[in-house]
Amino acid sequence: MTSLPFAHGGAPLTGMLRTTPEDFVVDEELGFVADGAGEHVFLRVEKRGANTDFVAQELARHAGVAAEAVSYAGLKDRHAVTRQTFSVHLPGKKPEPDWSALAHAEFRVLSAARHGRKLKRGALKGNTFSIVLRDVVGDRDAVGVCVAAIAAAGVPNYFGEQRFGRGGANVARALAMFAGRRVPRHERSLLLSSARSHLFNGVLAARVEGGTWRTPLAGEVWMLAGTHSIFGPEAMTPELQRRFADGDIGPTGPLWGRGALRSGDEVAAIETAIVALHAALAAGLEAAGLNQERRALVLHPQEFTVRWLSDRDLRLDFSLPAGAYATTVLRELCTWHAPASRANEPD
Repeated sequence: MTSLPFAHGGAPLTGMLRTTPEDFVVDEELGFVADGAGEHVFLRVEKRGANTDFVAQELARHAGVAAEAVSYAGLKDRHAVTRQTFSVHLPGKKPEPDWSALAHAEFRVLSAARHGRKLKRGALKGNTFSIVLRDVVGDRDAVGVCVAAIAAAGVPNYFGEQRFGRGGANVARALAMFAGRRVPRHERSLLLSSARSHLFNGVLAARVEGGTWRTPLAGEVWMLAGTHSIFGPEAMTPELQRRFADGDIGPTGPLWGRGALRSGDEVAAIETAIVALHAALAAGLEAAGLNQERRALVLHPQEFTVRWLSDRDLRLDFSLPAGAYATTVLRELCTWHAPASRANEPD
Protein backbone atom coordinates (compact mmCIF):
# COMPACT_ATOMS: atom_id res chain seq x y z
CA MET A 1 0.00 0.00 0.00
CA THR A 2 2.88 2.40 0.68
CA SER A 3 3.93 2.26 -2.98
CA LEU A 4 0.51 3.15 -4.37
CA PRO A 5 0.12 6.77 -5.49
CA PHE A 6 -1.84 9.20 -3.33
CA ALA A 7 -4.76 11.24 -4.56
CA HIS A 8 -4.37 14.34 -2.39
CA GLY A 9 -0.67 15.07 -2.28
CA GLY A 10 0.48 12.51 0.28
CA ALA A 11 -0.23 12.03 3.97
CA PRO A 12 0.64 15.12 6.05
CA LEU A 13 0.84 13.15 9.33
CA THR A 14 2.56 10.14 10.85
CA GLY A 15 1.36 8.23 13.89
CA MET A 16 0.57 4.91 15.53
CA LEU A 17 -2.46 2.78 14.72
CA ARG A 18 -4.08 0.16 16.97
CA THR A 19 -2.10 0.83 20.12
CA THR A 20 -5.06 -0.86 21.82
CA PRO A 21 -8.09 -2.62 20.29
CA GLU A 22 -10.27 0.26 21.52
CA ASP A 23 -8.45 2.58 19.11
CA PHE A 24 -10.05 0.78 16.15
CA VAL A 25 -13.80 0.31 16.61
CA VAL A 26 -15.94 -1.20 13.84
CA ASP A 27 -19.75 -1.49 13.78
CA GLU A 28 -21.18 -3.69 11.07
CA GLU A 29 -24.43 -2.54 9.46
CA LEU A 30 -26.45 -5.30 7.79
CA GLY A 31 -29.08 -2.95 6.41
CA PHE A 32 -31.90 -5.24 7.60
CA VAL A 33 -33.09 -6.81 10.86
CA ALA A 34 -33.91 -10.38 11.80
CA ASP A 35 -37.57 -11.23 11.09
CA GLY A 36 -38.12 -12.96 14.46
CA ALA A 37 -38.78 -16.52 13.28
CA GLY A 38 -36.95 -19.37 11.57
CA GLU A 39 -34.18 -21.93 12.03
CA HIS A 40 -31.35 -19.41 12.13
CA VAL A 41 -30.33 -17.37 15.18
CA PHE A 42 -28.77 -13.99 14.44
CA LEU A 43 -26.27 -13.12 17.16
CA ARG A 44 -24.93 -9.61 17.58
CA VAL A 45 -21.42 -10.17 18.95
CA GLU A 46 -18.80 -7.76 20.26
CA LYS A 47 -15.26 -9.07 20.00
CA ARG A 48 -12.00 -7.58 21.24
CA GLY A 49 -8.69 -8.78 19.85
CA ALA A 50 -10.32 -11.91 18.45
CA ASN A 51 -10.27 -13.51 15.01
CA THR A 52 -13.69 -13.78 13.30
CA ASP A 53 -13.26 -17.49 12.47
CA PHE A 54 -12.28 -18.23 16.08
CA VAL A 55 -15.48 -16.60 17.36
CA ALA A 56 -17.53 -18.60 14.83
CA GLN A 57 -15.94 -21.83 16.06
CA GLU A 58 -16.68 -20.98 19.68
CA LEU A 59 -20.31 -20.19 18.85
CA ALA A 60 -20.60 -23.54 17.09
CA ARG A 61 -19.09 -25.36 20.05
CA HIS A 62 -21.45 -23.67 22.50
CA ALA A 63 -24.49 -24.48 20.34
CA GLY A 64 -23.38 -28.05 19.73
CA VAL A 65 -23.43 -27.71 15.95
CA ALA A 66 -20.88 -28.18 13.17
CA ALA A 67 -18.66 -25.26 12.27
CA GLU A 68 -20.43 -25.03 8.89
CA ALA A 69 -23.67 -24.14 10.73
CA VAL A 70 -22.23 -20.76 11.73
CA SER A 71 -21.88 -17.98 9.17
CA TYR A 72 -21.15 -14.26 9.02
CA ALA A 73 -21.33 -11.47 6.47
CA GLY A 74 -17.67 -10.49 6.52
CA LEU A 75 -14.32 -10.86 8.25
CA LYS A 76 -13.52 -8.15 10.77
CA ASP A 77 -10.19 -6.87 12.04
CA ARG A 78 -8.61 -8.87 14.83
CA HIS A 79 -6.73 -5.97 16.43
CA ALA A 80 -9.91 -4.01 17.09
CA VAL A 81 -13.19 -3.85 18.94
CA THR A 82 -15.80 -4.96 16.44
CA ARG A 83 -19.53 -5.53 16.59
CA GLN A 84 -20.93 -7.83 13.94
CA THR A 85 -23.65 -10.42 13.34
CA PHE A 86 -23.21 -14.19 13.19
CA SER A 87 -25.96 -16.64 12.25
CA VAL A 88 -26.25 -20.10 13.80
CA HIS A 89 -28.39 -22.77 12.12
CA LEU A 90 -30.51 -24.66 14.65
CA PRO A 91 -32.66 -26.97 12.52
CA GLY A 92 -35.85 -28.73 13.56
CA LYS A 93 -36.44 -28.98 17.27
CA LYS A 94 -32.83 -28.42 18.30
CA PRO A 95 -32.99 -26.27 21.46
CA GLU A 96 -31.42 -22.85 21.52
CA PRO A 97 -28.56 -22.58 24.02
CA ASP A 98 -28.31 -19.97 26.72
CA TRP A 99 -26.17 -17.40 24.95
CA SER A 100 -25.70 -15.38 28.14
CA ALA A 101 -23.85 -18.37 29.62
CA LEU A 102 -21.19 -18.09 26.93
CA ALA A 103 -18.45 -16.23 28.79
CA HIS A 104 -15.21 -15.51 26.98
CA ALA A 105 -12.44 -12.99 27.55
CA GLU A 106 -12.33 -11.97 23.85
CA PHE A 107 -16.01 -11.69 22.91
CA ARG A 108 -19.58 -11.50 24.20
CA VAL A 109 -23.04 -11.99 22.73
CA LEU A 110 -25.00 -8.73 22.82
CA SER A 111 -28.34 -9.95 21.47
CA ALA A 112 -30.05 -12.88 19.74
CA ALA A 113 -33.00 -13.00 17.33
CA ARG A 114 -34.45 -15.63 15.02
CA HIS A 115 -34.40 -15.30 11.24
CA GLY A 116 -35.65 -17.36 8.31
CA ARG A 117 -32.39 -17.43 6.35
CA LYS A 118 -28.70 -17.85 7.09
CA LEU A 119 -26.44 -14.82 6.93
CA LYS A 120 -24.43 -15.03 3.73
CA ARG A 121 -21.00 -13.61 2.97
CA GLY A 122 -21.23 -10.06 1.69
CA ALA A 123 -24.81 -9.59 2.90
CA LEU A 124 -24.17 -6.29 4.63
CA LYS A 125 -24.71 -2.63 3.91
CA GLY A 126 -21.37 -1.42 5.25
CA ASN A 127 -19.35 -0.60 8.35
CA THR A 128 -18.97 2.41 10.63
CA PHE A 129 -15.50 3.17 12.00
CA SER A 130 -14.20 5.12 14.97
CA ILE A 131 -10.40 5.20 14.82
CA VAL A 132 -7.85 6.91 17.05
CA LEU A 133 -4.31 7.61 15.84
CA ARG A 134 -1.76 8.06 18.64
CA ASP A 135 1.54 9.96 18.86
CA VAL A 136 0.61 11.94 15.75
CA VAL A 137 3.13 14.40 14.36
CA GLY A 138 3.28 16.40 11.14
CA ASP A 139 1.74 19.37 9.41
CA ARG A 140 -1.44 19.97 11.41
CA ASP A 141 -2.32 22.96 9.24
CA ALA A 142 -2.56 20.64 6.24
CA VAL A 143 -5.03 18.31 7.95
CA GLY A 144 -8.05 20.52 7.29
CA VAL A 145 -7.15 20.83 3.62
CA CYS A 146 -6.70 17.06 3.28
CA VAL A 147 -9.96 16.32 5.11
CA ALA A 148 -11.84 18.76 2.88
CA ALA A 149 -10.35 17.11 -0.22
CA ILE A 150 -11.37 13.65 0.98
CA ALA A 151 -14.88 14.83 1.82
CA ALA A 152 -15.29 16.50 -1.57
CA ALA A 153 -13.56 14.06 -3.92
CA GLY A 154 -13.32 10.79 -1.99
CA VAL A 155 -10.26 8.55 -2.11
CA PRO A 156 -9.04 5.86 -4.53
CA ASN A 157 -10.94 2.67 -3.73
CA TYR A 158 -7.83 0.53 -3.28
CA PHE A 159 -8.04 -2.90 -1.72
CA GLY A 160 -6.34 -2.64 1.69
CA GLU A 161 -3.25 -4.48 2.82
CA GLN A 162 -5.41 -6.97 4.73
CA ARG A 163 -6.31 -8.48 1.34
CA PHE A 164 -2.71 -9.46 0.62
CA GLY A 165 -1.50 -11.16 3.79
CA ARG A 166 1.53 -10.38 5.90
CA GLY A 167 4.15 -8.63 3.78
CA GLY A 168 1.92 -8.94 0.70
CA ALA A 169 2.85 -12.62 0.42
CA ASN A 170 -0.52 -13.75 -0.93
CA VAL A 171 0.22 -12.56 -4.46
CA ALA A 172 3.37 -14.70 -4.65
CA ARG A 173 1.43 -17.61 -3.18
CA ALA A 174 -1.26 -17.12 -5.82
CA LEU A 175 1.38 -17.27 -8.56
CA ALA A 176 2.72 -20.49 -7.06
CA MET A 177 -0.80 -21.93 -6.95
CA PHE A 178 -1.37 -21.02 -10.60
CA ALA A 179 1.94 -22.73 -11.44
CA GLY A 180 0.68 -25.99 -9.94
CA ARG A 181 1.39 -25.82 -6.23
CA ARG A 182 -1.41 -27.42 -4.19
CA VAL A 183 -2.95 -25.31 -1.45
CA PRO A 184 -5.65 -26.10 1.12
CA ARG A 185 -9.14 -25.57 -0.23
CA HIS A 186 -9.98 -22.83 2.30
CA GLU A 187 -6.94 -20.82 1.12
CA ARG A 188 -7.79 -21.02 -2.57
CA SER A 189 -10.49 -18.34 -2.55
CA LEU A 190 -8.27 -16.07 -0.45
CA LEU A 191 -5.43 -16.32 -2.97
CA LEU A 192 -7.76 -15.79 -5.91
CA SER A 193 -9.09 -12.64 -4.24
CA SER A 194 -5.56 -11.40 -3.58
CA ALA A 195 -4.58 -11.87 -7.22
CA ARG A 196 -7.69 -10.06 -8.44
CA SER A 197 -7.17 -7.24 -5.96
CA HIS A 198 -3.55 -6.80 -7.03
CA LEU A 199 -4.59 -6.32 -10.67
CA PHE A 200 -7.36 -3.89 -9.72
CA ASN A 201 -4.99 -1.85 -7.53
CA GLY A 202 -2.54 -1.70 -10.41
CA VAL A 203 -5.14 -0.29 -12.79
CA LEU A 204 -6.40 2.20 -10.21
CA ALA A 205 -2.84 3.28 -9.37
CA ALA A 206 -2.21 4.01 -13.05
CA ARG A 207 -5.29 6.21 -13.20
CA VAL A 208 -4.39 8.00 -9.96
CA GLU A 209 -0.88 8.58 -11.31
CA GLY A 210 -2.35 9.93 -14.53
CA GLY A 211 -4.88 12.12 -12.75
CA THR A 212 -7.85 10.29 -14.32
CA TRP A 213 -9.26 8.26 -11.40
CA ARG A 214 -12.11 10.79 -11.12
CA THR A 215 -12.03 12.06 -14.71
CA PRO A 216 -14.35 10.28 -17.16
CA LEU A 217 -12.49 8.79 -20.11
CA ALA A 218 -13.70 7.38 -23.39
CA GLY A 219 -14.87 3.79 -22.91
CA GLU A 220 -15.83 4.19 -19.25
CA VAL A 221 -17.97 1.56 -17.53
CA TRP A 222 -20.16 3.21 -14.91
CA MET A 223 -21.50 1.96 -11.58
CA LEU A 224 -24.63 3.33 -9.95
CA ALA A 225 -23.83 4.78 -6.53
CA GLY A 226 -24.81 2.51 -3.65
CA THR A 227 -25.22 -0.55 -5.90
CA HIS A 228 -23.17 -3.01 -7.94
CA SER A 229 -25.18 -2.24 -11.10
CA ILE A 230 -23.05 -1.19 -14.07
CA PHE A 231 -23.70 0.16 -17.54
CA GLY A 232 -21.72 1.40 -20.51
CA PRO A 233 -19.52 2.14 -22.19
CA GLU A 234 -21.46 4.78 -24.06
CA ALA A 235 -20.72 8.19 -25.48
CA MET A 236 -20.41 10.96 -22.93
CA THR A 237 -23.45 13.22 -22.83
CA PRO A 238 -24.34 16.28 -20.73
CA GLU A 239 -26.72 14.01 -18.76
CA LEU A 240 -23.94 11.51 -17.94
CA GLN A 241 -21.62 14.37 -16.99
CA ARG A 242 -24.30 15.78 -14.69
CA ARG A 243 -24.92 12.39 -13.03
CA PHE A 244 -21.18 11.97 -12.50
CA ALA A 245 -20.86 15.45 -10.99
CA ASP A 246 -23.82 14.72 -8.69
CA GLY A 247 -22.26 11.46 -7.48
CA ASP A 248 -25.04 9.32 -8.95
CA ILE A 249 -22.56 7.29 -11.01
CA GLY A 250 -18.84 6.66 -10.90
CA PRO A 251 -16.11 5.03 -13.02
CA THR A 252 -15.04 1.41 -12.48
CA GLY A 253 -12.02 -0.84 -12.90
CA PRO A 254 -11.75 -4.55 -13.68
CA LEU A 255 -11.95 -7.48 -11.31
CA TRP A 256 -10.22 -9.86 -13.67
CA GLY A 257 -11.63 -13.10 -15.00
CA ARG A 258 -12.88 -14.89 -18.08
CA GLY A 259 -14.69 -13.13 -20.89
CA ALA A 260 -14.31 -9.94 -22.85
CA LEU A 261 -13.17 -6.79 -21.07
CA ARG A 262 -16.25 -4.58 -20.94
CA SER A 263 -14.50 -1.21 -21.11
CA GLY A 264 -13.40 0.39 -24.37
CA ASP A 265 -11.19 3.03 -25.96
CA GLU A 266 -8.92 4.89 -23.48
CA VAL A 267 -10.08 2.92 -20.44
CA ALA A 268 -9.52 -0.45 -22.09
CA ALA A 269 -6.06 0.64 -23.24
CA ILE A 270 -5.04 1.46 -19.66
CA GLU A 271 -6.52 -1.73 -18.25
CA THR A 272 -5.02 -4.09 -20.81
CA ALA A 273 -1.59 -2.46 -20.50
CA ILE A 274 -1.52 -2.93 -16.73
CA VAL A 275 -2.88 -6.47 -16.83
CA ALA A 276 -0.28 -7.39 -19.47
CA LEU A 277 2.40 -6.66 -16.86
CA HIS A 278 0.90 -9.41 -14.71
CA ALA A 279 -0.05 -11.92 -17.38
CA ALA A 280 0.45 -14.97 -15.14
CA LEU A 281 -1.99 -13.62 -12.55
CA ALA A 282 -4.57 -12.81 -15.22
CA ALA A 283 -4.23 -16.21 -16.87
CA GLY A 284 -4.52 -17.96 -13.52
CA LEU A 285 -7.73 -16.12 -12.67
CA GLU A 286 -9.21 -17.01 -16.04
CA ALA A 287 -8.22 -20.67 -15.68
CA ALA A 288 -9.77 -20.73 -12.20
CA GLY A 289 -13.15 -19.93 -13.78
CA LEU A 290 -13.71 -16.42 -12.44
CA ASN A 291 -15.69 -14.10 -14.69
CA GLN A 292 -15.05 -10.45 -15.48
CA GLU A 293 -16.58 -8.07 -12.92
CA ARG A 294 -16.17 -4.38 -12.07
CA ARG A 295 -15.42 -2.37 -8.92
CA ALA A 296 -15.84 1.35 -8.27
CA LEU A 297 -12.65 3.41 -8.59
CA VAL A 298 -13.77 6.12 -6.15
CA LEU A 299 -14.63 5.62 -2.47
CA HIS A 300 -16.68 8.28 -0.68
CA PRO A 301 -16.53 7.99 3.13
CA GLN A 302 -19.80 9.12 4.67
CA GLU A 303 -20.23 11.22 7.83
CA PHE A 304 -16.48 11.83 7.79
CA THR A 305 -15.27 13.81 10.80
CA VAL A 306 -11.85 14.40 12.34
CA ARG A 307 -11.26 15.61 15.89
CA TRP A 308 -8.10 16.16 17.93
CA LEU A 309 -8.44 14.47 21.33
CA SER A 310 -5.13 15.96 22.47
CA ASP A 311 -1.99 17.46 20.94
CA ARG A 312 -0.90 13.97 19.80
CA ASP A 313 -4.13 11.97 19.46
CA LEU A 314 -6.48 12.24 16.47
CA ARG A 315 -9.88 10.58 16.12
CA LEU A 316 -11.55 9.83 12.79
CA ASP A 317 -15.17 8.74 12.36
CA PHE A 318 -16.73 7.64 9.07
CA SER A 319 -18.85 4.99 7.36
CA LEU A 320 -17.96 2.90 4.32
CA PRO A 321 -19.94 0.57 2.06
CA ALA A 322 -19.35 -3.17 2.08
CA GLY A 323 -16.08 -4.18 0.44
CA ALA A 324 -14.27 -0.92 1.22
CA TYR A 325 -11.27 -0.57 3.52
CA ALA A 326 -10.80 1.99 6.29
CA THR A 327 -7.04 1.95 5.70
CA THR A 328 -7.54 3.34 2.20
CA VAL A 329 -9.08 6.42 3.81
CA LEU A 330 -6.49 6.67 6.60
CA ARG A 331 -3.49 6.48 4.26
CA GLU A 332 -4.41 9.75 2.57
CA LEU A 333 -4.19 11.52 5.94
CA CYS A 334 -1.60 9.65 7.98
CA THR A 335 1.29 7.25 7.52
CA TRP A 336 1.04 4.90 10.48
CA HIS A 337 2.92 2.06 12.11
CA ALA A 338 1.91 -0.56 14.64
CA PRO A 339 3.26 -0.65 18.21
CA ALA A 340 6.64 -2.39 18.51
CA SER A 341 5.02 -5.09 20.68
CA ARG A 342 3.04 -6.22 17.63
CA ALA A 343 5.80 -6.08 15.06
CA ASN A 344 5.89 -9.86 14.58
CA GLU A 345 2.40 -10.69 15.72
CA PRO A 346 0.16 -12.51 13.22
CA ASP A 347 -3.08 -10.95 12.03
